[in-house]
Amino acid sequence: MSEVEIPEPVASFVDAVNRHDEAAFLDAFTEKGVVDDWGRSFAGRAEIKGWSDVEFIGSRGVLTPEEVTVCGDGAVTVVGDWRSNHANGRSKFVFAVEGDRIAKMTIREG
Repeated sequence: MSEVEIPEPVASFVDAVNRHDEAAFLDAFTEKGVVDDWGRSFAGRAEIKGWSDVEFIGSRGVLTPEEVTVCGDGAVTVVGDWRSNHANGRSKFVFAVEGDRIAKMTIREG
């Protein structure tokens, strides 16, 4: 399978996640960034870090993108295989982009 092309800033975000680079992961979000993980919402750097320490970067997660869609409103959807010490499976990540940062990341079943 050929590698899918992901627009910025989402491409750098996925790279940071796969490198388990917590600082780059957190810096990818806007100041008021939000993670919506299956309906559980984490807002701001401290809440996102607390969630990520257990379920994302802290669980050594790796995302292998399989499909990428860019919507007219600038949202970027990445569907791929998620593997971590916390959860595994095909997942859909929808990113609301604001400038060069991520305003919101929503995670659902892929």
